[in-house]
Amino acid sequence: MISAGDFRNGITIEFEGNVYQIIEFQHVKPGKGAAFVRTKLKNIINGGVVEKTFRPTEKCPQARIDRKDMQYLYADGDLYNFMDTETYDQIALNSETVGDALKFVKENEMVKVCSYNGSVFALEPPLFVELQITETEPGFKGDTATGATKPAVVETGAKVMVPLFIEQGEVIKIDTRTGEYLSRV
Repeated sequence: MISAGDFRNGITIEFEGNVYQIIEFQHVKPGKGAAFVRTKLKNIINGGVVEKTFRPTEKCPQARIDRKDMQYLYADGDLYNFMDTETYDQIALNSETVGDALKFVKENEMVKVCSYNGSVFALEPPLFVELQITETEPGFKGDTATGATKPAVVETGAKVMVPLFIEQGEVIKIDTRTGEYLSRV
């Protein structure tokens, strides 16, 4: 059990029959009345965000989320296959569970598979990936003082905005959380 006074960002709790992750929290001590904790909670199963207030003494059971490193093997139609590199057990997840998590992940790369009570609800790709540009317009000289960008397609098929000087065939580093270009490799 964790009390509302001990809430921190990223903690997962069980509340009203659902499992939530704390996105934001704020301890509020008004001039009049009792203190309270204002939170933004994200439902980890369906992704919905709700705002709730708690008294600092309220307690919630802490949810245990298992994160396991697994290797992304291949996609087979609507199913994506992953392997535990220690036990060589394989699991297949549908595209609804995977979502956009594999947008920047190549085959044979490691991802974190998140599960609650044995059921997988999300994938966490690596924070940064290095991918090759497969398609982009040729760079041109001119208005570069403004930090102009152009669209490019990387080897996984995802679209990324890159600076004008990036050419086709180059390898770039991408932040998977935001989908932004970081640097050349």
